[in-house]
Amino acid sequence: MCDQISDAVLDAALAGDPRSRVACESMAKGEDVYVIGEITTSSELDIQKLVRQTIREIGYSDPAGGFTADGCRITVNLTRQSSDIAQGVDTGGAGDQGLMFGYACDETEELMPFPIMAAHKLCGRLAEVRRKGILDFLRPDGKSQVTVEYEGLKPVRVDSVVVSSQHSADVSNETLREGITECVIRPVIPKSLMDDKTKFHINPTGRFVTGGPVGDSGLTGRKIIVDTYGGSAPHGGGAFSGKDPTKVDRSACYMARYVAKNLVAAGLARRAQVQLAYAIGVVEPVSVMVETFGTGAMDDRKLTEVVRGHFDLTPQGIIKALNLRRPCYRKTAAYGHFGRTDPDFTWEKSDQAEGLRREAGEK
Repeated sequence: MCDQISDAVLDAALAGDPRSRVACESMAKGEDVYVIGEITTSSELDIQKLVRQTIREIGYSDPAGGFTADGCRITVNLTRQSSDIAQGVDTGGAGDQGLMFGYACDETEELMPFPIMAAHKLCGRLAEVRRKGILDFLRPDGKSQVTVEYEGLKPVRVDSVVVSSQHSADVSNETLREGITECVIRPVIPKSLMDDKTKFHINPTGRFVTGGPVGDSGLTGRKIIVDTYGGSAPHGGGAFSGKDPTKVDRSACYMARYVAKNLVAAGLARRAQVQLAYAIGVVEPVSVMVETFGTGAMDDRKLTEVVRGHFDLTPQGIIKALNLRRPCYRKTAAYGHFGRTDPDFTWEKSDQAEGLRREAGEK
C-alpha cells in the first residue's frame, strides 16, 4: 500500500510536469498515514485526495477491517529537492550512487524465475477473486510464497505454496482454506508441477482478521526483494517506488533488466545478470558487468563489451530509451516490476535481441 501511495504521487507529478523530481516515501500504522520526502514540480498536487483515492482503490473501504480511506489521518511533509543534489542531476548525472542489478533466465515465457512469477500470479488471483466476489470473505491484505525444486536450471516440482489473506471474522478456517485452494492456488500453479506431497500453507497462523496498517506498520520500500526476482538475483541497495527516473535506484534497475532480458531473448545466455554502478552527479556508469553463470554463448567480458557498445547507459540515455518521463509507475507497485506484459513496462520488451545477436557475431 505504501509503495502504491508513493507511486501515485509520482504519477500525478509526472502527469502535469514530466520533468518532476520526486523522492516520496509513505508510512502507515493504525489510522495514520505519513507522506514525506522531496518533490520539485510545477504540477498542482492534492496529496490528501491522492492518498485516499489510492487506499480506496486497493480495497480499504470497509470499517469492519479497522482501516479505511475515508477514516485515516494523513500527514504530509514534502519539500523541494536539495539544491546540492539538483546541481548534479541538472547536468545529466545520476541522482545517487549505488549498485543496480538486472536479471533474466529462460525458465518461464516471461524470462523470469518461476518462483517469483508464481507468487505474483497468486497475489494477483487473490485480489481478483476478492474484487469479483468469488471469495467474498477476503479482505485486501495478503501475500504469497512458492518453494520450487529444480533439476539443473529447470523447475520440476512445487514443494510448497504459502498464501496468507486477511478475511472477515465470520468465515471458518475450513471454508477459507478450501476457497483459496480451489479458486486461487489450483488455477495458478501448473498441475504438472504438483503432486500429493506438495504442501499448501494457507493462513498458517490460523486466523488473519486484523490486517493492513492496524495489524502491522507499512513503509515504502520495506519489501524490495518481491519487486525484483524473489532472491534469485541480487537486488541492489535501493527501493523503487516514489522515485522519478533520474534516480538510478529505479531507472538503472529497469535498464539492467532490459539488457539482461534481451541477452537471453537473443540466445546469448540462458541466465544473465547485469550489474551497473553509478556515482552521484556522474553521467557514465562507473561499472558495467555481465555474468552468465557459465550459460553464455561467449565470454562474459566480451558480452560486457557488446552491452557497452549497444546501449546508452547514462541516466538520460536510459530515460530516453525506456520513455520513463510519464505516469506509469503506480501499476508497478503491486505484482512485481518485472515479467509483466503491460505495454507501459517498456523495459520488458525484447526489441534489442536481434541487434545484440548481430553485434555478438561481429565480436
